[in-house]
Amino acid sequence: GVMESLGLGPDVLLQENPRLIYARLTGFGQTGKYAKSAGHDINYLALSGVLSKLGRKNENPYAPVNLLADFAGGGVMCALGIVITLFERARSGRGQVIDASMVEGVAYLSSFLWKSQKVGLWNEPRGENLLDSGAPFYEVYRTSDGKFMAVGAIEPKFYNQLIKGLGLNLDELPAQMSLFGWPEMKKKFASIFAQKTQAEWCSIFDNTDACVTPVLSFDDAASHQHNKERSSFIKNDQGEISPRPAPVLSRTPAVPSRKRDPFIGEHTEEILLEYGFTKQEIAKLYSDKAIELKKLKANL
Repeated sequence: GVMESLGLGPDVLLQENPRLIYARLTGFGQTGKYAKSAGHDINYLALSGVLSKLGRKNENPYAPVNLLADFAGGGVMCALGIVITLFERARSGRGQVIDASMVEGVAYLSSFLWKSQKVGLWNEPRGENLLDSGAPFYEVYRTSDGKFMAVGAIEPKFYNQLIKGLGLNLDELPAQMSLFGWPEMKKKFASIFAQKTQAEWCSIFDNTDACVTPVLSFDDAASHQHNKERSSFIKNDQGEISPRPAPVLSRTPAVPSRKRDPFIGEHTEEILLEYGFTKQEIAKLYSDKAIELKKLKANL
């Protein structure tokens, strides 16, 4: 209701410009019991049902920072909605309002979880299924130097290479998909991974299809050979590292800025001046705390 209170709600603006696409990104959506309630990523994730699936056996559900609801279910889904609406407008000539709820966005993002319940992927309690740390061949293991290796050897041909790299004999182990054998297999795998450093395991599993990769820190990810070859990370003029825009387009790839991120309010005045505001009007907006201004001090 903030925009309505300013007289800038969608009903008003769409009358002024029927082609306008008006995106409303909120946690709980524009209608419903919680529509006007405060919340954060963990709350939206909880209400979507997805949080109940995240976490290890005998532990509380675990929210993976704020990536799922805020950014994936919220930002990405809202951006997708804008793209879809632009496409539709090209045919109809009319705009519309996008009601992007983070609860619904992350629920829709998790459609795979909902649709695959009856095929045996999620029949067990949390933390005991194929992809949620229940399986020994889809898990993270600590190495002797305190680092970690990620294992995702689901298909038999990949699993066979995992077993070979670990120095085990497939004929002497329980069947891969025997759930009853998983707890002991996890202990066995953990004890073996703990005997070598991350670098030693990389030398064993690199260039194989065992689906075993190192768990990299941000610094290590930016310097990893594969990522360096693809220029997956960029450095700005302050030496700060961040991911390159993705996905990569063949004909019109993004050209990322190498400049530092702007400070809050750094360009407010110049942009408002470009749009015809006077300095007196800008000063009034600042005194009313409607905008922020930040003028950089000269480096002498």
